[in-house]
Amino acid sequence: QVQLVESGGGLVQPGGSLRLSCAASGVIFSVFPMAWYRQAPGKQRELVASISSSRIINYSDSVKGRFTISRDNAKNTVYLQMNSLKPEDTAVYYCKLVGRTDWGVSDYWGQGTQVTVSS
Repeated sequence: QVQLVESGGGLVQPGGSLRLSCAASGVIFSVFPMAWYRQAPGKQRELVASISSSRIINYSDSVKGRFTISRDNAKNTVYLQMNSLKPEDTAVYYCKLVGRTDWGVSDYWGQGTQVTVSS
């Protein structure tokens, strides 16, 4: 079974930093794209950043220059380094593994971790 276990969420002041981690198990992690999404109260879930198996990276406009996505295939882990945090970054952050239908692997989501940016 595939599982994604997230950690690193919490409370931080505006301008502060936080690093989220997502550890995968039950899958050959290195061959799959990974992504971070977030959902604020009353808003739709949005894509924050993604990283392919070859480390091609994309960011949403709202986080460009502040957030960094990376992956460590030896640890089966994807990270989201968040700097210069703003109150509007407050949301539940979700890790996603992008599956392959032709391999019989569906998308998988982490449980979500709360990030709160407040003074």
